[in-house]
Amino acid sequence: MNLLRTLIFSIFFYGLSILLVLLVPLVALLGGDSLRTYAMAWVALMTWSARWILGIRVQIEGTIPKGPVLFAGKHESLFEALELSRLLGSPATVMKRELAQIPLWGWAARRYGVIIVNRTANAAALRSMMKDAKAALAQGRSVLIFPEGTRVKPGEAPELRSGFAGLYRMLDLPVVPIAVKSGHVWPKHGIKKPGVITFRFLDPIPPGLPRAEAEARVHAGINALNG
Repeated sequence: MNLLRTLIFSIFFYGLSILLVLLVPLVALLGGDSLRTYAMAWVALMTWSARWILGIRVQIEGTIPKGPVLFAGKHESLFEALELSRLLGSPATVMKRELAQIPLWGWAARRYGVIIVNRTANAAALRSMMKDAKAALAQGRSVLIFPEGTRVKPGEAPELRSGFAGLYRMLDLPVVPIAVKSGHVWPKHGIKKPGVITFRFLDPIPPGLPRAEAEARVHAGINALNG
């Protein structure tokens, strides 16, 4: 049954996604606001499809604060990478440079208003990242980063990447850790299963803390649902 659900979801959602993606260049020409609205409609389609085809529900614990703030989330599946954008009102998501270099898609991502991070972390890269972040804040948007740097399996808790500390210091914003439990029903590969994907929003961490303390509190927060 789960295999059949996964196949139906893939045909329905990804099939429609191909059509919607083909229209992205035209929508992007209308500006960032139009593109973000369009993207959120696509994410809503994913969430609806997951609920009624896969039997996957979303559970939110805690309070989602109004921004702008720096959100730091756990990353176990593709689902939260998209759903958090909808829940948080189209924040500026930190994206590695390699993704932004994909032809056409990278251009559309920049029009959407992402923050490009260069792992070389040199002065020019940091200035560019800060420029993108300030542009988002000027629009009243929050910033979303997955500070462990990559998608991980349930139970894994790698150290935070250095990019988080730099962004935390430069933005001088409260940080809201988001613990996520999704990989148990939405694996990177294979069959999806019915169940609940949980987002737990923890209390904000104030700006200006020493790096070690800020990283320790964020790491503990985003891994609060591990196990």
